[in-house]
Parts: sequence; structure tokens; C-alpha cells
Amino acid sequence: MITVEVALGDRSYPVVVGDGARDELAALVPARAQRAAIVTQAGIGVGVDPGIEHETFTIPDGEATKTLDTVESLCRAWARWGLTRGDVVVAVGGGLTTDLAGFAAASYHRGVAVIHIATTLLAQVDAAIGGKTGVNIPEGKNLVGAFWQPHAVVCDTGTLATLPPRELRNGHGEMAKYAFLGVPDLASMAIDDAVAACVRCKADVVASDEREGGRRAILNYGHTLAHALETATSYDLRHGEAVAIGIVYAAEIAARLGRIDAARVAEHRRVVAAYDLASVLPTGVDADALVELFGRDKKAVDGLTFVLDGPGGVEPVRVEDRRLLLDALEAIR
Repeated sequence: MITVEVALGDRSYPVVVGDGARDELAALVPARAQRAAIVTQAGIGVGVDPGIEHETFTIPDGEATKTLDTVESLCRAWARWGLTRGDVVVAVGGGLTTDLAGFAAASYHRGVAVIHIATTLLAQVDAAIGGKTGVNIPEGKNLVGAFWQPHAVVCDTGTLATLPPRELRNGHGEMAKYAFLGVPDLASMAIDDAVAACVRCKADVVASDEREGGRRAILNYGHTLAHALETATSYDLRHGEAVAIGIVYAAEIAARLGRIDAARVAEHRRVVAAYDLASVLPTGVDADALVELFGRDKKAVDGLTFVLDGPGGVEPVRVEDRRLLLDALEAIR
């Protein structure tokens, strides 16, 4: 097993990576916890044993599940069962499950410990780590949420063997992002090492900027367009698929601002293509509608902000030229 620490002082926690890592769950449960509320989806089929009294709470499948209504349903079910502030929530699943169960845990009794058992590649390299939790509203993705660091994260790479190809590509979209955050050669690594390398990168960034006041924004590379695409397509695009397109779009913007050259744009396209991911907009998506959605992005505090590559690496940059944004969209049609 590989263990990576997310160093946040008294909120530090381990991320355990490896085939069969979920067997470590009982040792990770907080000592004072008497009960564990296991949150999962019916199709996941990954059993866990927290070593204490536990009950499974199953949420429906699909992005439409990720709502405040589901959070309320979970919290009410926990209250009826008798879950207390001293107990623990165990989220078993992909990014949707960890985001939703994490937000419910952050809200219930104003904060209950949560352990994430990440069963998809996307959750293991990104979604389950860092303490961002949230749900969607009709106006946009992840617009309601909280920072709530987990007690521990388990990345059982054995669960990846049963993932369908599209779900693996979904995770590869996030892995492609790390290629531009200083983690090269991921595609050539053994899976445990690749997941751990992504986790180390994210842990380092989160430790330096827990609540996204500055540096942590780089983890959103490709995400401004990605979130807009997910909303515009009613989530027909998977998150990682949208991120892959967003990474190439960010490169096209950066090139138009003189931050990178054509060779670097081509490198973005090569990395995305190596994971068998598309780098073009889905047909029928309206460019003007996407630009409007950019304004709802959480980075848009003082005007539109994109995370862009450049001479000093990836960093947040304000971009106010709507014509430039539209022109870059045309480049990825």
C-alpha cells in the first residue's frame, strides 16, 4: 500500500492507495465513532466493513441525484437511525457520491467525520481528496457546497478493473490535467503509482491553499469550460470528458494571449488524445450560451477568470475579451 498525507495541521489525513485498500477501513475509523452511515449507489457493488455498527444508505444513480433534496433525504434518514456528531459517514463510490455524502456530512450536526472510499479513477485522483463537497442547482454545477476535509481517503485500485471504458476515460480526463501541473509520464506508470502521483500533487496544492484563496485554483485547469459544458449538455458529457475539452480550450486562450506558443497547444492536444479523449466541442452547443455560463464559475469573483498555462506555469488569469473567448471556442469546434 502507498500512503500519502494531506498535511493540514490538526485536520491532516491519510490517503491510502492500493489494490484491496478498502480492507484498511476499520483501522481508519475515528476511535470515538459508534456507528457508520455508509452512503453508496446501487450499481457500485463494493462492500466495506467499518468494524462498528453500520447501516447502508443508498442514493439513486446519475448526476440528477446530486441535489439539495438528496442531502435532505440523507440527513433525515441519519437522524431517524440515530447518527450522532461523534459517529462517521463512509462514502463508497465515485466523485458524485463523495461530493454529495461529503456535503451531507459537513451539514449534519454541523459536521460529522467522513471517510471516502473512492471506487472510480476520477474520484481517486481528484474528487475524493481536498475537502471540496457540493451539489448542483439548475443554474450550475457544484454551486452549493462546503469545504469539509475527510478523516481519511481510501483509493482501492482493485475496483478499477470492473469500470467500463467510458468511466476510465472519465478519470483520464482529470489525469490529463496533472500533466500540466508538474506530473509527467503518468501514462507509463503502474496504476498504483499513477494514482499516488496525482494524489501527492493535489495534496501539496491543498496543503498550501486549503480554501482556494490563490494557488489551489490551478487544480481547476480546464474546469471553467468543463462545468459550462456539463450544464449546457444536461450532463450528457462526463466530467472528465468535459475537462479534457476544457484543457485544450484553455490552451487556445493562452495562445491568443501570447502566453504559450503553437507547439505547447499541440502538446495539450497530444496529451488528451493519448487518453482517447475528444478535444472538440459537442455538436449543437451554443458558444454564446457557454460564455454566459462562464460568469457563474466560482472563480469569477472579479470578472471572468480562467486557469491558463504560461511561462511561469499554470495560474489564474482574468480574461475580459469576449471576442477572444468566442474565437477560441471556434478553434475547438
